[in-house]
Amino acid sequence: MKSIRKSVLLLLGVMMIMPSLVAQKEHFTSLQDALFSASALSSGRGPSNVVWIEEGEKYSFTRTGGDAQEIWTKDIKSLKEEKVFSTEGLLFPGTDDPFRYVSFQWADNFRSILFQTNFNPVWRYSGNSDYYIWSFEDKALKLVASQAFTAEVSPDGKKVGYGKDGDLYHFVLSSGEVVRLTDDAHGQVYNGRFGWAQEEEFGLVQGWKWSGDSRFIAYWQSDESEVPVYRLTDFSGHHPEYMEVPYPKVGDNPPSVRIGVADTEIGEKKWLDIDIGGGYIPRIYWTSRPNTLAVLWMNRIQDHMKVWFVDVVTGEKSLVLEEKAKGWIDIFDFFAGVEDLIYFPEATDEFFWISERDGWAHIYRYDYNGNLINQVTSGEWEVKSLNAVTVKDRSLLYVSTEQSPLAQNLYSIRFDGSRKSRITAGGFHHTVNVSDNGKYFIDTWSDVNTPSVTALMDTRGRELDRLVNNDRVMEYLGVHQYAPREIFSFTAADGQKLDGYLIKPVDFDPAKQYPLVLDIYGGPGSQGVFNTFGTNGWHQWLAERGFVVASVNNRGNGGYGAAFEKVVHRQLGKMESYDFAETARYLASMPWVDGDRMAIRGHSFGGYTSSYTMLTHPGVFMANIVAAPVTDHLFYDCILTERYMGLMDDNAEGYRQSAVTTHAANLDGHLLLAHSLMDENVHPQHTFQLVNAFNMAGKDFELKIYPPGAHGLYTNTTTYLLLMQQYTDFLERSLK
Repeated sequence: MKSIRKSVLLLLGVMMIMPSLVAQKEHFTSLQDALFSASALSSGRGPSNVVWIEEGEKYSFTRTGGDAQEIWTKDIKSLKEEKVFSTEGLLFPGTDDPFRYVSFQWADNFRSILFQTNFNPVWRYSGNSDYYIWSFEDKALKLVASQAFTAEVSPDGKKVGYGKDGDLYHFVLSSGEVVRLTDDAHGQVYNGRFGWAQEEEFGLVQGWKWSGDSRFIAYWQSDESEVPVYRLTDFSGHHPEYMEVPYPKVGDNPPSVRIGVADTEIGEKKWLDIDIGGGYIPRIYWTSRPNTLAVLWMNRIQDHMKVWFVDVVTGEKSLVLEEKAKGWIDIFDFFAGVEDLIYFPEATDEFFWISERDGWAHIYRYDYNGNLINQVTSGEWEVKSLNAVTVKDRSLLYVSTEQSPLAQNLYSIRFDGSRKSRITAGGFHHTVNVSDNGKYFIDTWSDVNTPSVTALMDTRGRELDRLVNNDRVMEYLGVHQYAPREIFSFTAADGQKLDGYLIKPVDFDPAKQYPLVLDIYGGPGSQGVFNTFGTNGWHQWLAERGFVVASVNNRGNGGYGAAFEKVVHRQLGKMESYDFAETARYLASMPWVDGDRMAIRGHSFGGYTSSYTMLTHPGVFMANIVAAPVTDHLFYDCILTERYMGLMDDNAEGYRQSAVTTHAANLDGHLLLAHSLMDENVHPQHTFQLVNAFNMAGKDFELKIYPPGAHGLYTNTTTYLLLMQQYTDFLERSLK
């Protein structure tokens, strides 16, 4: 009887074990395997380099066919795809070198293509390139410009404007004639391009714009002669060479600018009469009114904005919009990839502006005399972008956070604010590319449990064509361990509600306690937590190694209204660090998080906030990974820093308290500090001043220096793997 009972119990035990054996999934074999899993966890981005053509009824995109680069078109109604160009067998003129390109633009009513090739970087986003025109009729390439800074086809498709060596030119496609438009570049004076700080902090590389009728080019002339120069070297070579970066820090003279206009028909140029008064001109826009340029001016601390309409023929100007705000005024959204927040649609004497004047980012409608016609959207949520304006039916398409700050959706609305409707599917976070005619869009969506999907949609919400399925990712998840994101919310001690996500360890056991890694950025206007599918391979590796990984949308982030974002004004670090410490304390209240084994990690502004948090909230975090940090805002560029901190003389104590170096003596725990010597964005000066502050306070820490490499530290796959291994090893020995 006992033997039968024993056999039955054994059989039951085997039956209970078998499902777990059958369901057992693969683990990563190494850190490298985990880091490169990001591609396996991503469904793909859909068509690349999408350009809507033929008034939005088609789009062109690129593919790779073997070793060749290909351009295809897709007809929306028939869904037919056609290959229209391939680099197969094509050589650079006069050489045996295979033709390759970086980007392309359509020209001459789609009878030609302008190609950007042979890119050589200058700053983070800019560089010099060779530009070639391809004629479908001649089946031949012709050089338009060699090592030009930027080039753009005119709206009528008949000319190519370009900037080279600080001056502007245009190339006539029909004749091949090159016409020089400016000739006064010299020394540190440039036409049609910006210095490092303007490019970085105002989000533009090209410093000139075609008018809608293809007659005029309006441009910035930038003078950096009074901008201090910062020198960088990686100490290579017998006698190290230094890279020089004109870089205006807090209190320095920024580049001075003025706006010129070149008439490509008669060859004249003139300067516009705009008094900058120590401020900036971060944007210019051609309006729908003939010969009329909108010039956007801001004061130095960027809390006062004016928009002038200037007739570029007569020089007459009028002030049409003025705004003063608490905190600062946003004119673009770097993190959302939105270049403009003011829009001048064709065929109407009205313009639209996304403003936070009621505390939330909403669309306002104005006439060309500067009169407010109406506020188009309203509510305790934010408009993130205006994606299409259809004058014929007087409607707008825009992306907003109305459903949730964690899940952006596409909406339609009439100019007068009526007939608002959500187009995209609720419950997901959407990224959209809308056609010029406002009838179609390419939609990529996901949530924390659903890998991304991409489809061609119409703006009635109907799916026309599935472009990218997530089948490949689902197959991978079927055989491989994966730790999903989980969204959480909590209320901080001061009453502020915060949203975050966490990733629990693989094979999570609620009876165990795990170390925590809070991975953050935290900068003004950014947002680290969305309802999206997680594809970060390092986070997955940490989950396999038994860590809880988390992030949070802290005060200062976008998506939650002006009060939430602008509270950090003139006191960077204070509220961000409070929220990070509160997040750690909240998660430590979970029985499965070990509050004595918590780390915080950040890069760039995240390096600033992670180090500042550890030093101003000692005892919360046992370990800290700090990469490329801003350690004293006085050392960073004036355009961004004074936007958030004000002028040095008006906020001396705010600057002192916001510096990481001020609090170096509070270090209590393990800290790993990493930087590249060739970081032209956050200079290594920041790290070495913090090193000195730690040394003077008698505090020990770890330091990793990457001599070559820019703001990202690593230079190739080998150094990337080394850096991530160093981060992982540091957490292992500090928290386990």
